[in-house]
Amino acid sequence: MTFAQQLIDWRRELHRNPELSGQEIATTARLRHWLESAGLRLLPYDLATGVVAEVGQGENVIALRADIDALPIEEATGAPFSSRNKGVMHACGHDVHSSVILGAALLLKAREAQLTGRVRLLFQPAEENFTGARMLIQAGVLQGVSAIFGMHNEPGLPVGTFATRGGPFYANVDRFVIGVKGKGAHAARPHEGVDAIVLASQLVTAFQNITSRNINTLESAIVSVTRIQGGNTWNVLPEKVELEGTIRTHSADVQRQVEGHIRQIAAGLAAAFGAEIEVAWFAGPTMLINDEKWAAFATEVAQAEGYKTQTAALHMGGEDFAAYLHQIPGAFVSIGSASEYGLHHPAFSPDEALIEDAARYFSALAERALQAI
Repeated sequence: MTFAQQLIDWRRELHRNPELSGQEIATTARLRHWLESAGLRLLPYDLATGVVAEVGQGENVIALRADIDALPIEEATGAPFSSRNKGVMHACGHDVHSSVILGAALLLKAREAQLTGRVRLLFQPAEENFTGARMLIQAGVLQGVSAIFGMHNEPGLPVGTFATRGGPFYANVDRFVIGVKGKGAHAARPHEGVDAIVLASQLVTAFQNITSRNINTLESAIVSVTRIQGGNTWNVLPEKVELEGTIRTHSADVQRQVEGHIRQIAAGLAAAFGAEIEVAWFAGPTMLINDEKWAAFATEVAQAEGYKTQTAALHMGGEDFAAYLHQIPGAFVSIGSASEYGLHHPAFSPDEALIEDAARYFSALAERALQAI
């Protein structure tokens, strides 16, 4: 079996058997077996799921990270290796990321005698709910590590294309849940109540003005209301409505401004309508900030490995890898996967041709980074 086919087979085995964040027990067992069979050292960190392995000798340490969890999505690709787990799918490509870093592990093992240090391989659980990186950090996996690198496949880029940027890359991610409490009434006598649905609608409309009128339009900021629930019949004005949504920014100052405006709007409308509005705020991962030096270094290696490189645009998605970069320097990169359907779509289908080249890239990146520190 060729090297490329082995990696594809591993990817397909992971794809058939996806597991949600924090539940990656069988995935962990598979990864442990494949790594041990290849002669990689498994490090005894106290982790319920996820695997950390290492190759090489010496004081210098570079880390490579892959994420291993899937999403609660029913697959619609029609692929012969489609998910066997109903309602769970690798719709973000973490199966691809894992096979890439598995491939890099094999290549690095073959050159272990030439390595000028150690490469620590992190197969991280629970990326999708933004808890896995923190768990690994608390377990001590970054101890002694000088720099860390990771990837995400990018369906909007052709295979063979590489993109990254120094400085801010992925966004701050915040979630809000807003409870609106008015006064229920008969739909034919709205004056006797306080219409929570009308008030919730006013909130949705007012929030859209934050990014266009309250925040400098040269700054990146998104306010999206993604869920609105209220009422249970056609002729009654409900007492309560609940809204949920997300904020995406690339500046801590803008992040604070947006939250302040949302709270101010909610308080003002509550007073104007004689209603109660409660805003619950949930901070997600902070923005991912690439080290300028290591982002440039990662791009140079990509060029040497034959990738067509470009500067990545700011990404409005969130990424748990940001937690590592708040501890040590490193770089997160995008590698083209040329899927007709985007991330988190039931028909997402990345081109497997990217896997071998990406594995060779990360092997070369790790080896050269050890020489550069």
